[in-house]
Amino acid sequence: MQYRVDKKTGRKLSVLGLGCMRFPRTIAGIDMKKAEGIIMAAVEGGVNYFDTAWMYQGSEEALGAVLEKNRIRDRVFIASKLPVVLVKKPEDFGRFFGEELRRLRTDCIDYYLMHMLTGLASWEKLTGMGIEGWIASEKKSGRIGQIGFSFHGAAGEFLKILDAYPWEFCQIQYNYSDEHFQAGIGGLKKAAETMPVIIMEPLLGGKLAQGLPREALDIFRAFPRNGSGGAGAGPEKGRPCPAVYSPAAWGLRWVWNHPEAAVVLSGMSDSRQVEENAALADNCAAGSLTAEELDVYRRVREVFNASCRVRCTGCGYCMPCPRHVNIPGCFAAYNTSFFMGWMAGMQQYMTSAAFAFENSFGPGNCIACGKCETCCPQKIPIIAGLRELRKRMEPLPVRIVIAAMRKFLGRKRRSTPAA
Repeated sequence: MQYRVDKKTGRKLSVLGLGCMRFPRTIAGIDMKKAEGIIMAAVEGGVNYFDTAWMYQGSEEALGAVLEKNRIRDRVFIASKLPVVLVKKPEDFGRFFGEELRRLRTDCIDYYLMHMLTGLASWEKLTGMGIEGWIASEKKSGRIGQIGFSFHGAAGEFLKILDAYPWEFCQIQYNYSDEHFQAGIGGLKKAAETMPVIIMEPLLGGKLAQGLPREALDIFRAFPRNGSGGAGAGPEKGRPCPAVYSPAAWGLRWVWNHPEAAVVLSGMSDSRQVEENAALADNCAAGSLTAEELDVYRRVREVFNASCRVRCTGCGYCMPCPRHVNIPGCFAAYNTSFFMGWMAGMQQYMTSAAFAFENSFGPGNCIACGKCETCCPQKIPIIAGLRELRKRMEPLPVRIVIAAMRKFLGRKRRSTPAA
């Protein structure tokens, strides 16, 4: 595992961090056996930065239980987050934080973030409630190590937040699909002058790993792994690299190529992925990509951005929808219809929207209440997007088929009450 230095503390942070938002689940909740396998594989692979949050249902409890059971709390740094959107009064700071300590079974959170700041106004709301005094008190007590924030807003607002408080680290979204999105390359470089920058969504919610158009996949596959100037004339150090890089590997390597990225978070879903990414992290030094490789990213970016109509990462912050619309699932199918063909997208859409059932999860249920848009980190115009989605995915012939399907199955859709 490679490590990059936290400029504030001198700590060595693993360049690969485990994002704990997407632990495998069963109907009852997080699959603890699988989650433990992932966490332990990460620790054994040299990962020492684990990112969770109050908003990631069951994640803090799972991480805390595994660390305590295996007595490895002292081998890792825990990052968690204050749920800013839920804070209504000053007493909420301590209430949420105390519960997070209990869930994580620890007496200190090493890296604590203000979760999902969208602009200076969201920080000023907290300062108006006395957050700075509370932070100072908790840091003095030793219950908070480093204080930072995660950002989901425009580049200009990111710079304002940076200047508004003596932050010790920050977390931003960054990947090769758009290096100017949100904080962007400018924000990354500015913040990295004085603090470690943690990178989230390096694979855009998995879209850069499993959701690439065929044309983009062909570009990656055509690049000679061991060719002249190719993606590697062989491993730089450590464990051997795979003969062919996967789309996920290409995505992670692009971020690691930036020396300003202290930790790159990956929401790995099984121990095999952990082992593969740890081996990759052991061999991806900053500045190691060749000019030929960077041109491959440029070409893939052009293809991907032309096909990806909605930049939904599937994070689920918009859920649950009061009208039961499966927003992430429907948008995923919509994007699929552009880069894999309409029929492939429709097959996915029929499942995502559950049209065969009495109560569907389709966009027709939407009453434009706006709840989803206030929670979306990507600032997607969800309401307008669902309207466009429905036009493409539910033309008249499709609506006729859906009606016939319900009639055949005897599952007449229950009418929804008027808004």
